[in-house]
Amino acid sequence: MDNWTTSHDRVLAQRHAEGWMFLIEAGRDLGTTGAVAPSGVALARTLTDPVRARAGRPLNILEAGAGTGAVTRSLLPLLSPGSRLDVAEANPRFASRLRQLAAAHPRMGGREERIRIHPRRVEELDTGRHYDVIVSGLPFANFTPHQVETIMDRYLELLHPGGTLTYFAYLGTRQARSLLASRARARRHRAVEDLLTGYHRQYATGCWTVWANLPPAKVWQLTPPASTASRPGHAVAGAAR
Repeated sequence: MDNWTTSHDRVLAQRHAEGWMFLIEAGRDLGTTGAVAPSGVALARTLTDPVRARAGRPLNILEAGAGTGAVTRSLLPLLSPGSRLDVAEANPRFASRLRQLAAAHPRMGGREERIRIHPRRVEELDTGRHYDVIVSGLPFANFTPHQVETIMDRYLELLHPGGTLTYFAYLGTRQARSLLASRARARRHRAVEDLLTGYHRQYATGCWTVWANLPPAKVWQLTPPASTASRPGHAVAGAAR
């Protein structure tokens, strides 16, 4: 058996195990996990395109809500010399898995200091740095409007002027919740969507539908201008219009 086959089989087994881990954690707390499967390759690539677009430049990158590391795995090969990746993951079992992933990744090559796993919510993160790119995997649809507002404002605080935030939302969640959720939860979901629409109107610089994901997802790219990138609460005022 050649080395490629052995390596390929190992990767398949690893991702199968991670899928089961994700499913178990979703069963523990779907409210914060937000899905029943890790992000697919196409979704991970779209979320990380702003890093790819800045290839060769030293970047500060933040990933929030990394789960088992589907997007982290896409980010690691993109780290150019001098780049730094901070990962905020509140689930301790996911955080432990992410540490293993970073330590074993061949591109790190003894430079594990370039990536730090922070076992805490992004609202509590304080690394003392600002970021060129933030990639969010947090399930906004499962949060309250106040939680989403707090997280989005924290993202805006952490971005460098002209920095880029990407996040995704699954397609069809409003329709599904209107059929399956209680009226209170459906109202909460609509309020979150309305809140996010306010951010889109002010800061969106791109939006793509990733059909090759299960379920399909929409990726938003937000780039606040330099004059508003560090003003928490600014986007929320627009959301209420």
